[in-house]
Amino acid sequence: MVKLLILREIQFRLALLTACALLTALPATAQIYTWQDANGHMVISDRPKDGAPRAYSVPRASDAVRATRFVAPEKSALYDPLIREHAENAGIRTDLVRAVVQVESGYNTYARSPKGALGLMQLMPATIQQFGVRNPFSPMENIRAGVSYLRQLLDRYSNDEALALAAYNAGPGAVDRHGVAIPPYKETRDYVSKINRMAGRPVQVPGTNIYKTTDVVDGREVPRYSDHKPSDGSYEVVKRKPIE
Repeated sequence: MVKLLILREIQFRLALLTACALLTALPATAQIYTWQDANGHMVISDRPKDGAPRAYSVPRASDAVRATRFVAPEKSALYDPLIREHAENAGIRTDLVRAVVQVESGYNTYARSPKGALGLMQLMPATIQQFGVRNPFSPMENIRAGVSYLRQLLDRYSNDEALALAAYNAGPGAVDRHGVAIPPYKETRDYVSKINRMAGRPVQVPGTNIYKTTDVVDGREVPRYSDHKPSDGSYEVVKRKPIE
């Protein structure tokens, strides 16, 4: 398992270097603007901050996912296999994870926030420690931990995506203190609203059970989620979607 992870990390770094080489081929006349948004994240654009807003489709995502700032196709596509793998293993909509990465870091692997959040999914120190992340700037480790934490929040709030997103942004303590509701913070409410617009509403499949099983990998329990009932072994029914 360790050798496989190392091999995949090497393959990913080679792909990243290739993408960087392609990006350096941009015309020398291109003008790049940069500033910090309200969350302290760096924004890079080919248009000035006060220019007219424009929406861009996120490559390799459904039509529901759109971004308010451009992300080069080769950059976002680079992380898509990791996002898809971990999202599917965790039973989370891939579009939701893509939207979180877009809003949190704009696909900037080395993003840092003034509050100490790091990497693609802006992991806080407590989350880094909880999920055993050695290098928060490793896309593989960052996405694994970020998706695992999002899954933990979805479990806590009965798969309510809005509450899970609010907790991802403001912390579960803030959600609980306000009566298990989205806290009245402008930043958090804007965050939840923005991701919901980008990721679209979850598709409701009438009468479908979600099954949770647990594997042990390197001595650590790893939860798996599926809408197919396991043929053997123990499992837990996480939620039954209502029949409309």
